[in-house]
Amino acid sequence: MTLSNPLPPGEENGARDLGLEAEGAQAVDQARRPWYLRLPIVSHLRRSVGLQRLMLVVGLVLVVGLLLTALLAPLVAPYSYGATSADGASFGTQLPPGTPGHLLGTTVSGFDVLSRVIWGTRTAVLVMACAVVASIFVGVALGLLSGYVGGWLDRVLVMLADAVYAFPSLLLAIVMSIAITRGQSSMWGGILAAAISITVVFVPQYFRVIRAEVVRLKAEPFVEAAKVVGTGHVRIMGTHLLRNATRTLPLIFTLNCSEAILTLAGLGFLGFGIEPTTASEWGYDLNRAMADATSGIWWTGLFPGLAIVLAVLGVTLVGESVNDLNDPRLRTRRRRRAVRPAVGPDAEEARA
Repeated sequence: MTLSNPLPPGEENGARDLGLEAEGAQAVDQARRPWYLRLPIVSHLRRSVGLQRLMLVVGLVLVVGLLLTALLAPLVAPYSYGATSADGASFGTQLPPGTPGHLLGTTVSGFDVLSRVIWGTRTAVLVMACAVVASIFVGVALGLLSGYVGGWLDRVLVMLADAVYAFPSLLLAIVMSIAITRGQSSMWGGILAAAISITVVFVPQYFRVIRAEVVRLKAEPFVEAAKVVGTGHVRIMGTHLLRNATRTLPLIFTLNCSEAILTLAGLGFLGFGIEPTTASEWGYDLNRAMADATSGIWWTGLFPGLAIVLAVLGVTLVGESVNDLNDPRLRTRRRRRAVRPAVGPDAEEARA
């Protein structure tokens, strides 16, 4: 084993200064880049290398495919989500995959499996967007107010958040869904019921994260300086605290998106989802496919389950990759030559 010779004190400081200059030049170069290269996902993709880049690219491909399928569902799906016939002819029941006109087969009720999977993508994306956006707004607002004001308001909000967080998430979603729909499961009624029930589950997570960050940040010198110069409380919360307290939200956002898909599928699997005549939902299709599996009809449950797995996998890979790239301790850096002046006999040979 060979050990490298340490640099003399003067040359070691020079190498350190060169490294700092290189990092400063890199920071200036990033600041001068066009705005579209500084966007969150684009900048993360440019900084990623190796396995991190592979995870991020695979996750982005799955997420983009999910969003495009949801957006273009009327154009991509061969039939409507509730169609059991076309051109006056019935589809037939329990048709295997590869049947002409039914690439993934049909269900026992006569629904086209491929159409149900594609339209279920739109339902999943709508519920995920409504639930996560609503929980972010409510959780961030309550956490910001609780952490900054403190006192009895903080104690009451923390107690309510702990009480909600103590309940099993799926059980709470079931109770909220029953209370909201009251047995009615129209398309938008079921989507809003599932979104609101998931929102109630997610709000304590955002509340805890934002409150902890605000409690830490409000003791910082820049907040004290803002109070000294007479800045209003609303401006301090909105300008100084909010911008610095939301840095960890992208990871929670992506993880909650995957949890929203799983919670919606769980509600549908347990029978609290959306009826097939009003919208398509993967969990409901899995529920109906359980009885088919014992009869050898495997395709009615395989493809909705595979859609759930791919959607959750894509969102999770994006979230984990963004978290790794935001954390310097987990970030994989590009290999670059060490900035170190040559010393000793090798340096004389190089100069010669």
